[in-house]
Parts: sequence; C-alpha cells; structure tokens
Amino acid sequence: MNTFGESQSILSMALSTGPVVAGVLIILVFSSVVSWAVIAHKWRVISRATRQSRVFVDAFFKSDDLPGAVAATRRIKDCPLAEILRAGYEEWQRVQIRIAGRRSAVPEEVSLQLGVTASVERTLRRTSAVEVNHLQRMLIFLASVASAAPFIGLFGTVWGIMDSFREIGVTGSANLAVVAPGISEALITTAFGLAAAIPAVVAYNYLNNGVRLLSAEMDTFSTELLDIVTHHAATTPRGGL
Repeated sequence: MNTFGESQSILSMALSTGPVVAGVLIILVFSSVVSWAVIAHKWRVISRATRQSRVFVDAFFKSDDLPGAVAATRRIKDCPLAEILRAGYEEWQRVQIRIAGRRSAVPEEVSLQLGVTASVERTLRRTSAVEVNHLQRMLIFLASVASAAPFIGLFGTVWGIMDSFREIGVTGSANLAVVAPGISEALITTAFGLAAAIPAVVAYNYLNNGVRLLSAEMDTFSTELLDIVTHHAATTPRGGL
C-alpha cells in the first residue's frame, strides 16, 4: 500500500505543477516514449542483421564461385554483407559488359583487371556506407535524448524552485511547510529527465557498438571480395568468375 500511495503522490504532484513545469514533463515523457520505441526497433534491426551476417558468412564460404555464392545467399534478407555481395557482383557484370570487345594499348588482361577492380571497389565502398547509414538511422535521436533530457529536466527544476521562492515572497514565510511542496514538485522534472536519459544513453552505446562491429565485418568482407574479384580478373582471360 505504501508503494501505491507514493506513486499516487508523485502523480498528483506532477499533475499539480505550473504550466512551464508541466510542459517540461510532457516533453520528457514524449521523449522517453519515443526513445523506447526507437530502442525496440533498432534492437530488432541490428540483432537480425548480426544473425543474418553469420548465416551469410557460412553460406558464402561454402560456395565454389561468386555466382554460386550470390545464388546461395539470395534468400538471406536484411543482411548488409549480402547487399554488398549482390552490389559488387552486379557491378562486376556491368563492367564486364562495358569492356567486352574494347580495344586498348595495354594487354587486355591488365585493362580488365584494373577496370574491374576500380569499379567494384567504388561500388563496395558506396554500398557499405549506405548500409552503415541505414543501421545508424535514428540512433542520433537516442544520443540527443541522452544529452538533452537531464538539462531539460534541470530547467524545469530551476523554474519550479523560482516559483517556490516567489511563494515565499508572497506569503512572507520560509518554513518547511511552505517551501517543501513547491521544491518537491520542481525536483520531479529532474527525475523525469534522468529516467528519459539513462535508458537512452545505455541503449545508444549498446546499439552503436553493434553497428560498429557490423561495419568492421563489412570492411573485412569487402576487402576479401575485392581480392577475389582481382584474382579472377587477373587469371581469367575474359575477366569471368
């Protein structure tokens, strides 16, 4: 019963605050609700991408060639590595078509190697950047809440304390019975600010670390894929894989 009574007391104090403090509380509650929605969504996205990347790596290295790897991993969705493979392979096919039959002053094998490697490398970098940006989307909101919510709550607290001092000036009394209700109401905004900021900063650090690990995997896989393309372009007369 004590816990229920304390909850009712906190709720009643929050509802009895002035318009400025009430506005601060609304902002903090809204930020907290949106933060939890972002946390849930990004956790699902990043967790699924991490699981699918493990599945992709197993399927890729069991394949004998790139066309087979592309076919074996086509069913894998929401995987950044799979998107990089498909983009790199499609670019290799486009380059092969463009340079087919083209005359050059240098040996054809060398021109094929240079053309394929440079074009595929650009595509892999561009695709990796797009995938990282997709994974990082909305994380900036969590970082903003984590850094701004405590200060927003502090603003509400300062404003509430100012109201309390005005009450002291009006009543001419500074005893605890006069000051305590106003100050306790003001401190609610600090508590709400911390309640919004703490989950946001913890989630941001955790999710951002997941993005960082996936980004490192993408860089490693892009390097390996580029090595495979370069090797085949150099050893295959027509640049076929």
